[in-house]
Amino acid sequence: MPVVSIDNDLIQPFLIDAGAIRGRAVRLGPALDVIMAGHDYPPAVAALLAETLVLAAALAGALKFDGIFTLQIQADGAIPLIVADVTSAGDLRGYARFDAGKLATALAAGGAVVPGLIGKGYLAFTVDQGPDTDRYQGIVELEGKTLAECAHRYFEQSEQLQTHLQAAVRAPMGSDGWRGGAVMIQRMPLGQNSPIFTAEEADEAWNRAAILTASVRDDELLGPKVGVGALLHRLYHAEGLHPHDPKPLAANCRCSAERVAGTLKSFPRKEVESMRDDSGDVVVVCEFCKSRYVFANTDLDRLYQS
Repeated sequence: MPVVSIDNDLIQPFLIDAGAIRGRAVRLGPALDVIMAGHDYPPAVAALLAETLVLAAALAGALKFDGIFTLQIQADGAIPLIVADVTSAGDLRGYARFDAGKLATALAAGGAVVPGLIGKGYLAFTVDQGPDTDRYQGIVELEGKTLAECAHRYFEQSEQLQTHLQAAVRAPMGSDGWRGGAVMIQRMPLGQNSPIFTAEEADEAWNRAAILTASVRDDELLGPKVGVGALLHRLYHAEGLHPHDPKPLAANCRCSAERVAGTLKSFPRKEVESMRDDSGDVVVVCEFCKSRYVFANTDLDRLYQS
């Protein structure tokens, strides 16, 4: 039997049908454990954050950018905010906010995830490549039962790219931690370098690829028994599979004492001093990683004198 590779925390780009269809597979494991570790999310919230992180990695893998790709969900339900971002270097982070009372009510009522737990709102995609470039942002209303359905709608309506996406997440089981996985394919528009297909052949190729993608099982997406390379071979070996170099991902928050100090300094000192706690310190907690940054009065003196 061939050796099965076990791979985690990566984006695996690939092409099929001579480049007429591009795709990427995502596999997350330890990175999800690190991101969840600093929080005490209820299971339903943690699962949605994990799915958002998987989707963010899959969507970021479709873009060429040098900076930060952010996927943000903002709504009026029990989980009104979920944020996940991926840098071009492969750093991944995310967090969620929830209302415990509304969440209990929504879970008791049951129903589809997006309308039941998240509510009405929007899904936003943002690419930030630095201060000297324009930020790109795409927004789509949350219309669908799952986040994957909402992402489908964005690409097909806003980007006019036929897209198929399968995603799954699993909470820790025994000694095994969080797992997440996705396979996403997109039909590329015709151009000078497109393969020579008739319209009928191109339609057939896309329909076949979509059916194959829809056939993937959650255990195949999540691993660990099936490696990403083995999964793609199972799905697309007859479709001219051409994998590219995988891109590693890692949980890594970008917060730092210097960044927090710079943010504080952008506000008047009186306003910052109104944030003092009972000990007289200004304490800033990163929502992503829960790191605490403590500024005593002497620290503020140095900050505002610099």
